[in-house]
Formats: sequence, structure tokens, C-alpha cells
Amino acid sequence: MTRCAMSTENRDRVGIYCRLSEEDHGKRDPTDDSDSIRNQKAMLLQYAHEQGWSVCRIYSDDDYTGADRNRPAFRQLLEDARARKFDIVLCKSQSRFTRELELVEKYLHGLFPLWGIRFVSVVDNADTENKGNKKSRQINGLVNEWYLEDLSDNIRSVLINRRQNGLHIGSFALYGYRKDPDRKGHLLIDEDAATVVHEVFTLFAAGYGKTAIARMLNDRCIPNPTAYKRLHGLRYQPPAERTGTLWTYAAISSMLHNEMYRGNMIQGKYGSISYKTKRNRARPPCDWYVVEGTHEPIIERALWDQVQTLLTQNAKPFTAGTIGLFTGKARCAHCGGAMRSTTNRGRRYLQCARHAAAPEACIGSFIAVDRLEDMVLKQLAQFCTDYLDIDALAAQIKPQPDVQHHIGRLRTRLAHCEARCAQDTAALRSLYLDKVDGLVSEQDFRTLSLDFSNEKARLSRELDALRAQLRTLEESRAQGDDMSACIAQTLPPTQLTREAVDRFLSSIEIGKRISGTRQVPVALHWNF
Repeated sequence: MTRCAMSTENRDRVGIYCRLSEEDHGKRDPTDDSDSIRNQKAMLLQYAHEQGWSVCRIYSDDDYTGADRNRPAFRQLLEDARARKFDIVLCKSQSRFTRELELVEKYLHGLFPLWGIRFVSVVDNADTENKGNKKSRQINGLVNEWYLEDLSDNIRSVLINRRQNGLHIGSFALYGYRKDPDRKGHLLIDEDAATVVHEVFTLFAAGYGKTAIARMLNDRCIPNPTAYKRLHGLRYQPPAERTGTLWTYAAISSMLHNEMYRGNMIQGKYGSISYKTKRNRARPPCDWYVVEGTHEPIIERALWDQVQTLLTQNAKPFTAGTIGLFTGKARCAHCGGAMRSTTNRGRRYLQCARHAAAPEACIGSFIAVDRLEDMVLKQLAQFCTDYLDIDALAAQIKPQPDVQHHIGRLRTRLAHCEARCAQDTAALRSLYLDKVDGLVSEQDFRTLSLDFSNEKARLSRELDALRAQLRTLEESRAQGDDMSACIAQTLPPTQLTREAVDRFLSSIEIGKRISGTRQVPVALHWNF
């Protein structure tokens, strides 16, 4: 934006607005005005001079579409119009100001008259001081709106065709790749970033957790994908939740699940809601565009399969009602990041994932799962007491024979854990024999045997919990307590399950423990 000298004469003050939606490749420098913008300014300055108006400011938006409501100069123009810093808004055409009929009605026919602002466009003779051409302005607005809609449909059809052909259409390549300068839509491996990607997969396959990997990368000061793009001069503007420069649990998890590292092009995971907004929404996997073998893979097939198998095995079921109970619901009240599950001395906790990966990223939230579960149950019980007639509700509920199904699931999980425990015992025995034969060093034996022992201990605890639940359910079935079980599913439960969490809770915000107390601030947001 440029400023012109204010006239001392008592003349109408005018604010000139110019806009161009596509970059002019004839620019001498990227920061210069395009030829079209310069032509608009020259024409409008001459017109203002002929009308005897005093130009107080020129507002210019280069490379912005007429449907973009966040154009910087456009927003400044509106603020100055509200402050009555000029009397007239002058444009080349009404479409330079906006292509949306909604904004035509809002400003040209609504707010501008209230603010005492006159709108004039030269080419299409729009003038709000002329009451007779209001319908013409509205028709122009409608035609411009149709233009935007047709343009959006045409662009969408082109993008769909490119996606179906496996051509990359994103503004930026996935971390680990770079755009091929000689072949549009093709990706090449970025060796520096690809080395980090391969290391992440290798570490995970070796048994390192996602948070541990994130911490290792942060300790070595390796920039995360956002910081890496900016370091290489890319004007990357990430979503608000990914503005940090540190590796996180979520970033590592997303990388390990991304099939593009196998050489397959995956696009269309998100789609725009409307051409009038830049907001996107997630699409179901069935609507994604998947084309195999479009670029060189970073991760070989054997390593990819190994990692995917480990990811599947680490996906804990919700059968016991304690593992993953608040996954996707609990968030840190300070940074808004997801809470991750951790175990200490047999007790499960939730902690801020960002703080766990990099303590300086957030002050951190932390709470025991059983304490949070108790809070939820007490609040549900209070709701039940305040709003429900429990006896009347119980009388209307018919028993449902689902206890046997639950018992079957527990027995299946129990058999799986017993088999894993037996495998670990056999592996430990084989490892010891290898050490005796000199095939494994003493140091390697201690490290590997500790891993096997920890895994056996975890399985042993899970076996005890499964057996206790199975015993309780079998006793309940023998006593014919199907009615009580059904009521427990319908009313706020006495033991929280994942199904109950999904049914009742929208989200949970967890704060940091209040210094000097055992109190943790918790905000429960309900679905009712």
C-alpha cells in the first residue's frame, strides 16, 4: 500500500482500491506491483483527478482472489472506511472490490451508506450515489458469484483428474521429498529429510516408542517438518496446531502411518467445504485418491511391513476399560495438545504429549487415569440423582444377553496374552543359551533380557486383570445379573468403559496440578 499527499482543498476524499488475482510473471522483483496493478492505479488516479477528488490513500492487493475476505489491503480499506478517513471508495470494477453478492449487499448497500461512504467503479459504472443502478450492481454481483462457482467447479475437475493420475498437486511436498523441477506433479527424494524418515522407522522397528523417538530428535536439534520447510526458504504456513518447531508424538505417529513413504500417492484426505471458505473437513478413506508406485519409496517393503505389524499389535483394545479409556477426548488445557498414556509403577497416567516430547514446549498437564475416571463417574452419578428416576427407568429396561459375548472376548484376549508370555519365556531361554555358547555378548544379553523381562511383567499384569474380570463376569452370569448389567449400560456406569466415555463425554481439558496441593483442574464437556 502507498500513501499520497493529502490535498488541502475542500474536496471529496477518495480511497483507491486495486486487486489482481494471479501473479504477473513480468514483475522485475517479487515485491514489485504487477503491470496490471500499476495500470489500475494509473487509470484510477487519472479518473479521480478528472472528477476533482483528493486521493488520500491507495490500497493494493496483488495475487489475491476476489473471494478472499482476508485480503490485507481490503481489510484495511474497510477499517478506514468505518473510521471515515475518506468519502469515496474507487475501483476499476465492482469485481475488483469483491465477487461475492453477500459482500455487495453487506457493504455497498448496507454499511457504506451508514458510514457515509460512496462506492464508485469506473468500467461498469457502479455508483451508490445513483439509486437507479442498484439493480445493475446486484446483477453484477450475481454474475460475479456465478463466475466464482463455475471457476471452482472447473478447478476441482482438473485437480480430480490430476489426483486420479497420481500427480502431486500440493503446494509443498511431504517431508522426505521435494518437487521435481523438470516434471510437474512428480516427487523426488530429499536425501537429508529422507535420512531422518528412515531413522524414525528403523528406531520404531527396534522397539523405541514414539515419544522416545521424538525426544531423541529434539535432543539432537533436528528440525521438525515445519521448521525444515522454513529453513529451506519455503513460505509454509501450517495449521494452528502444528506451528511448533519440535518433534511430537503425533508427528512421529503420522509419519509411521503415511503410505506415501512406500512410494504410493495418497491425496484427497481433506476437502473444502465450499469455494467461499478455506476451511477443510476430513474425508473417509473410501474417498481418498490412491495411486501406487508414483515415486521412489523411502521405506523398503520389509521395514514397512514390520512397522505396520508393530503398530497393529500396539493398538490396545478397550475390553478392559482402562487402556485408551480417554483417547481422543483428553487434551492439555495449556497448549491444547493431546494427552498421551504412560505407566509408572503399575499405575496409568495421562500426560501432555508435547511436554513429554519437549519439556520447554508446554508447562505440562498430568493426572492419574483412575482419578479422572472417578471424577467422571461421580459427576455422572450426580446427574443421575438430579435428573433421573432410577427405579422407574430400571423397570422399563429389558435384560440383554450380552454377558456371554463379553466373556468370549475376554477369553480370546486371555489366550493371546498367555501365548505371548510363553513365546517371551522361550525367547529368553534361547537368548541365555546363545550367551553360554558365546554367540551373544554379556552386555547384549543384559539389554535384551531386560526387554523380555519387562514385556513378561506387563503381560503378567494384564493376565491378572483379565482373569479377575473373567471371574467377575462368570459369577455375574451364574447369579443371573443380566438385568443389572443392562441397567449399568443404560445409566451412568459404576465402572467406566470406552463406550460410556463416547456416549457421555465430548471432551476433557486437563490442567497442571495446583502447587502445594493434590488438586488437578479438570473441565468435563458433556454431550448433553
